[in-house]
Amino acid sequence: MYGLIGQMFAAQGRREELIAVMCASVGEMPGCLSYVVARDPKSDDGVWVTEVWDSAESHKGSLAIPEVKATIEKAMPLIARFGEHFETEPVGGHGLA
Repeated sequence: MYGLIGQMFAAQGRREELIAVMCASVGEMPGCLSYVVARDPKSDDGVWVTEVWDSAESHKGSLAIPEVKATIEKAMPLIARFGEHFETEPVGGHGLA
């Protein structure tokens, strides 16, 4: 499995708009086992995204899905900056096959 945990900061006052964009088009993403968008409780503008994929290749392939590309295009103007970024190797847990 392949995991990503990433932090981003919305433009001031636009976090809820960014979250709405990132959650609106969550549909079929082959190989995606988990995709979670969360508010950062320590920051008014912070957002965390946690993803688990069956492989790094599936994640890379998702970037070519038209809906994913459109979401990225809509989200980018709402993002002020990116924070921490971690790649992980999930081994199991609730909700993962």
